[in-house]
Amino acid sequence: MAETAEQDGRDPKSTVEEQRKQRFGRRRKAHQGARRVLTRSGALGTLRERLALLETAGELYDLDEAADLYGNGVVEALETKVAGLLGTEAAAFFPTGTMAQQVALRCWAGRTGNPTVALHPLAHPEVHERDAFAQVSGLRTVHVNKEPRLPTAAEIREFEEPFGALMLELPLRDAGFVLPSWEALGEVVEAARERDAVVHFDGARLWETTVHFGRPLHEIAALADSVYVSFYKSLDGFGGAALAGPETLVEEAKTWRHRYGGQVFQQFPTVLSALAGLERELPRLPDYVRHARVVAAALREGFAATGVPWVRVHPEEPHTNEFQVWLPYGPDVLAEAAVRQAEETGTLLFGRPWDGPGPGLAVTEIDVRAAGLEWTADDVRAAVAEFVSRLP
Repeated sequence: MAETAEQDGRDPKSTVEEQRKQRFGRRRKAHQGARRVLTRSGALGTLRERLALLETAGELYDLDEAADLYGNGVVEALETKVAGLLGTEAAAFFPTGTMAQQVALRCWAGRTGNPTVALHPLAHPEVHERDAFAQVSGLRTVHVNKEPRLPTAAEIREFEEPFGALMLELPLRDAGFVLPSWEALGEVVEAARERDAVVHFDGARLWETTVHFGRPLHEIAALADSVYVSFYKSLDGFGGAALAGPETLVEEAKTWRHRYGGQVFQQFPTVLSALAGLERELPRLPDYVRHARVVAAALREGFAATGVPWVRVHPEEPHTNEFQVWLPYGPDVLAEAAVRQAEETGTLLFGRPWDGPGPGLAVTEIDVRAAGLEWTADDVRAAVAEFVSRLP
């Protein structure tokens, strides 16, 4: 009889972690080999596949120009393009969004005289940046609301203490990639301005919001005093971000970019990949959003047909091309079933990790991109049935 981890002296916790690491490797291999996926994320590609993104870079920029040095040349060309897309006076390229937003909000704090930033407790800086606002930039955060949604205008007006900046993550990823209505967003911005606060959009995925809001990018960005956008989350670039806003703010931000260590010697590979994303992926995002709604509906129908006792697709109609799926199983059970399905059938329905927010409950994210456009609703329902057949 096989010994358990306790019997042979192994730490059960570290055994579970080893299994998860092995499963991650299996999932990555399965993703690369799968014939059918909802998204082929460049981040999971090989080095050769990633470098192939630049094979046609000459169509996007004159490759006979001198390479960039400390932010000139092709970097400035990207900054000009982003400012034009967002309708702002200027934009500055940053190596990371974490740096870009810290710089933006410390610049605003210097101008307003108030280092307090109002944001959601599920916002990226609160969940994923190791308290960087406070530890690195001397900013203080407060939470206007705790519901899994953006704040309302009434909550902004009624909040009991002053703040210098309101930061809105659009969409709010960890709440399910959710967005307010266009009207509600305008009211929230107006309420913040009534309190003499500036408004900053954490727009890492702002590119994906035009279908939900029914507005072009420049109209959405125009609501805010400054906007951050990412080049790899929606656009599949190698990395990088931009801060867009008034010219005076952007020039000050470039000074702080240098101080924070973001004045990188040469950045042309990442910048060229960003230009490629703006050229190739940005025009397709509305198609991805619309098809995500087809996929979400088919997932609900598929799980209902299998008799799974409870399932939640959130939001029911996705606000972007990304959304959540909740199931009443442990995350390790679901992760194993997803990998096995890919290994055995060549179909990877759930390509992202599963998290366990509570006992016997797990949630994952769905991301629909170019590869997902090939799936019909029937394909999704069939994949759900295959997935459920691998659950205990």
